[in-house]
Amino acid sequence: MNGLIVYLAFGLFSFIVTFVFTRILVPRLKQFDITGRDVNKPDRPEVAEMGGIAIVAGFTAGVLLAIFFNTFLEFDFNLIYVMAALITVHSVAFIGIVDDLLDVPQYIKAFLPLFAAVPLVAVSAAGSTSIGIPFIGEVDLGIIYIVVLIPVGVAVASNLSNMFAGFNGLEAGLGAVMFAAMTLLALSHGSVEMVILFVPILGALLAFLFFNWYPARVFPGDVGNLTIGAVLASGVIIGNLETAGAIIMILYVLDFFIKAYRKFPSSKWWGEYRMGKLYPLEGRVNGLAQLTMKIFRGISERNLALFFIGVEIIIAAVVLSLYL
Repeated sequence: MNGLIVYLAFGLFSFIVTFVFTRILVPRLKQFDITGRDVNKPDRPEVAEMGGIAIVAGFTAGVLLAIFFNTFLEFDFNLIYVMAALITVHSVAFIGIVDDLLDVPQYIKAFLPLFAAVPLVAVSAAGSTSIGIPFIGEVDLGIIYIVVLIPVGVAVASNLSNMFAGFNGLEAGLGAVMFAAMTLLALSHGSVEMVILFVPILGALLAFLFFNWYPARVFPGDVGNLTIGAVLASGVIIGNLETAGAIIMILYVLDFFIKAYRKFPSSKWWGEYRMGKLYPLEGRVNGLAQLTMKIFRGISERNLALFFIGVEIIIAAVVLSLYL
C-alpha cells in the first residue's frame, strides 16, 4: 500500500467533509443568530461564528478514515497514540464550543486544556520522556515531561492559537502553513501518527480557508482556534518533535508577550478602518497585528493576513532546515 497515496486520501477526505459541512453550516449558524461582528470592516457586518465545528468534523473524518484503514486494510500505526490525541483534541474542541456559547472567563479557559491532556499523559507514561533540542541533542526530563510539560504544552498551544486571531484568513492560513511544514517533518522522521493527525487538519483548514478568506463568510470561533493548537501539540508530543512545534509558533508567542504587556485586553485588539486600511485602534498596540499596522502605517486586512502567512512560511522553512 503506497503510503503517500493513502495520506493524500486522508487529507482529501478531510477537505471534502469540511468544505461540504461548512456550506451547510454557515446559513444555519446565521439562522440561529450564532454570529459575530466583523469589526475590521467599515459597516461591521454580522458573520457566521463557530465555523470551526466544520474544521473539527473534517479533521475527525480524516483520522477515522485512517483508523478504518488500520482496522481493515492493514495500514500500520500506533492506534493507541492516535486515539489518545483524538480524545485530547475533541476535549479541547468541546471547551471551545462552550466558550463560544457561554463566554468562559479567560483565566478559566487558560487552564481547562490542562485536563484535556490526560490521554496524552497516560500514553506518554509508557513512552519517551526525552525532547530533542537543536544543537544540543536529546534531553531526558523524566516525570517532569509527563506530568508538567505535556499538559502545559497542550494548554499553551491551544490558548496561543486562540489569542492570535480575529482577522479574515489569518487563523486558517497560518495553520495551513504550519501543518504543511510539520507534515513534511513528520514524513521525514517516519512518524506515521503525526502524519495521520496533521494531514487531516491541513485538508480541513484549506477547505475552511475558502470560506474564511477576505471577505470572510464564516469565523472559526474559539472551537476552531483552540483545535488548531491542540492538534499541533498532540502531534508533536506523540511524534517527539516538541521543540519544532514550539519554534513554528513563534508568531503566536510574540503576540502573547505583547498582549501580556498590555494585560491581555479583551477588546480593542482590532484595527481602525480608514480608506481601505487598518490602523491601531486609538493608536494603541494591543497585539502583534496592531504592531504590524503601526509599522506599515496602515495595512489592508487582506495584506495583513498575507504578511503573516509569508512570515510563517519563512519560520516553517527555518524549522525544516533545522530538523530535516
